[in-house]
Amino acid sequence: MARFVLACGLVASNVAAATEFAALGEWYRPDPSGGIVAQDRAGALRLNRVKLTAARNGFASFQLIITGASNSAKLSIEFSPGSPLSIDLYREWFHPDSKNHVSYPDALIPLHVETPVQTSDVSAGQVAQAFWVDVWIPSGAEAKIYRGEARLSGSGGPQVVPIEINVIPATVPEQDAVTLDNNSYGTSWLLEQYPKTLARVRSGLGGEADLLHLIQAHHRIFYDHRGTFHQLGYGHAGKVGPEFAPELAGSGRSRHVTSWLRFDEHYGPLLDGSAFRQSRRPPRPIPFMYLPVNPEWPASFLWWGEPGYEAEFVNVLRELEKHFREKGWTHTQFEVFFNHKKRYKGFNWDGDEMRFDRDNQNLIEYGRLLRKAIPAESPVHFVMRADTSWTMERQFSLLKGVVKFWVAGEGMYSWYPQAASEVRARGDRVWTYGGTPAVEQVSTQITLNPLRSWITGVDGFVRWLTVSPGPDPWFHFEGGRETLIYPGERFGIAGPLASIRLKLQRNCLQDLALLESAAQAGSRPEVQAEVVRRFNGTRLADWMNTKPALTEKPVLEWNNTDIDEAMQPYEARFARIQPKAWLRVHEYAMEISK
Repeated sequence: MARFVLACGLVASNVAAATEFAALGEWYRPDPSGGIVAQDRAGALRLNRVKLTAARNGFASFQLIITGASNSAKLSIEFSPGSPLSIDLYREWFHPDSKNHVSYPDALIPLHVETPVQTSDVSAGQVAQAFWVDVWIPSGAEAKIYRGEARLSGSGGPQVVPIEINVIPATVPEQDAVTLDNNSYGTSWLLEQYPKTLARVRSGLGGEADLLHLIQAHHRIFYDHRGTFHQLGYGHAGKVGPEFAPELAGSGRSRHVTSWLRFDEHYGPLLDGSAFRQSRRPPRPIPFMYLPVNPEWPASFLWWGEPGYEAEFVNVLRELEKHFREKGWTHTQFEVFFNHKKRYKGFNWDGDEMRFDRDNQNLIEYGRLLRKAIPAESPVHFVMRADTSWTMERQFSLLKGVVKFWVAGEGMYSWYPQAASEVRARGDRVWTYGGTPAVEQVSTQITLNPLRSWITGVDGFVRWLTVSPGPDPWFHFEGGRETLIYPGERFGIAGPLASIRLKLQRNCLQDLALLESAAQAGSRPEVQAEVVRRFNGTRLADWMNTKPALTEKPVLEWNNTDIDEAMQPYEARFARIQPKAWLRVHEYAMEISK
């Protein structure tokens, strides 16, 4: 029997009122008073029963909201005996937003961990408690209707919300239609967010294993939500964190690796997939990884352009290839990626988002060094990656055959449909990048970038920073534009907590995987046309853009204000997304997958 009983000691309401117990759809976030946040209110209804349709090998989600409960109330959820479905239950945290003084639910506290609810752990004036429910449907589940109930018991007699989940025969593919990447930088943020977990690291007394386990936990949470995680291991001046690179010694032709120990402890479980053994998804190696390669590693930039620099670079890269090959790490794209900018005064050229044409020559030279170091027949996948914006059209042409992994600014990429099509046609991998919707935006905003990536044919989308919730997300929240996860240490959890937005993004990716299967089996234009019609009443042509007048000016005369203004007509087409937008797409995915 799929069953979850929570004797949670619910916080009693400060308002004398009868207890109310109801359900909400996943796209309608509750507010602390028991209503719906203003952005999601259109069409929202409190439900006295849950009816969902879902495919196998995926999650179905809904919310429960309780107002006026006594602190002796108990919440339980169960399905009929013999049900293969399993339940994950979370308490939703209401974050008081520092800017507009409104509280939004986002962080999800897993309730399989014994976490008593304290009155100090609720927002001022909060009279409602909300719970997120994930129902996992394994791939072997029989296609039929499963029934269960959510029960609130306590003073005044029990209240019940019936649950009905119609499991269709389709199975959510493991392969995603688009890669949803979650980016981060370094490890200083981990030391700030986990002072107790990493106390030994902070004090200099060791604890490296604690740090590596925490890094791997961040990979797992994104993996569990159908995403990938990138963590850049060096700074703008080229300093590499010791956990991100093997130890080196020597110079010139004698430059070599002296120890793989810490590197292998960090990356081994990620590159062989064993870090994900506890996931409901089949364990597999991470598909992408930043190498520590930068102008200062493995060779000193002081000798750039000299034979000694080339010798150091080639020697160490050859050792990397040999070690990875011997370990069997052949399922990951190892990225040679330059993140620095000249204005940070670490190096005298831009590696990231180049504006100056001459800087491309450095990437061409690194491409030559990489080809010299890595045998053409190697089963290990090394790839030159470039993040591009201002000069992408020029770079697509100039760096053909050098860069084979492009991460392009989403807005600017839409200006060059012909060049973009040619890049994809020659087999280069193309992702776009952008930000993360804040909690004060409509819930369905989180689906726009993945959907736009799928419609426009790119391989993935990067949320450029997803691990920075701010110094006090619990009581002085900053909106969440740079995070999709929260540190669990406050609740005794030595790892990250998921957010509502991360769950919604995962559910979107499940549907896109099903829609991609339907598109491959039928007419892609017809499937995609129906998706965008249901999403926001648009046509496929509305999702394509053209060059603005700005592109007629030299790039060095552009500024960020010019770019924002040039993007406004295109972005206006997606400015008013309804809370039900993805629900309609989900319904279509279920219809076409039956």
